[in-house]
Amino acid sequence: MSAPQSAARIELHTDEHGGVSVVVDDQPQSYVLPSDPGMLGFEYVQHMAAVLDLLPPGRLGVTHVGGAGLTLARYVQHTRPGSPQIVLEPDEALTAEVRRVLPLPRGHRVRVRPVTGEEGILALHSAAADALVLDAFAGGSVPAALTTLEFLTQVRRVLRPSGVFLANLPDEPGMRFVARVAAAAGEAGLTHRVLVATHDVLKGRRFGNVVLVASPEPIDVAELRRALTRSPFPTGVRADVGSWCSAVKPSTAAEPALSPTAPTAKGWRVR
Repeated sequence: MSAPQSAARIELHTDEHGGVSVVVDDQPQSYVLPSDPGMLGFEYVQHMAAVLDLLPPGRLGVTHVGGAGLTLARYVQHTRPGSPQIVLEPDEALTAEVRRVLPLPRGHRVRVRPVTGEEGILALHSAAADALVLDAFAGGSVPAALTTLEFLTQVRRVLRPSGVFLANLPDEPGMRFVARVAAAAGEAGLTHRVLVATHDVLKGRRFGNVVLVASPEPIDVAELRRALTRSPFPTGVRADVGSWCSAVKPSTAAEPALSPTAPTAKGWRVR
């Protein structure tokens, strides 16, 4: 049987430390250091991990929409062994190449399903996940269908009452895309929301990754801020998300929010 083919150009680059960067269509997607799954190269992945670390001790049920190098799934397995995890990743060729070069550790409970996020979430049981992580890209942008009120209503269904939704939402200064997704999350019942990003991104100085943290239950912002002080990147938390996006039209299937693509490197910072 031949290996699955991908429409995307997939490259895995190994550095001098033994770490592997997963690059799809010239866009870095993941970084994995096989000898240390706790080493998270991308700042937004560190921000997501900090939120997961604050959840109650023990195994976590985590659903990941978007797989790539399975960096965060490896981290959860490393920090909370035996956690049942589902990954919704439609690119079978990408998954096959990642698992060939970067096999998952023995005893893992990570199951990769070759479906899109919007297809896969419909098959998930209600109140089954402690966390649902959205970190998916196609053509350099977040697929519009994964940021709508309709999709986020399914996210709310899949999450347990105390569950948390984490979304990697790259945006430009002004964060209009993030605002529309945050508004949709609120309407879907994920009424408690904060944003986590490096200070320069939160202050609108450059394009960058913003993590939307949303939950049906209150988020301990003070505890999250304390946890993020350990980040090697100067990181902030925006806690006024509800009022900030209250007048914003939420992203819907009829009028989805469009994720901006990353600019050239010299255009990332506002002077």
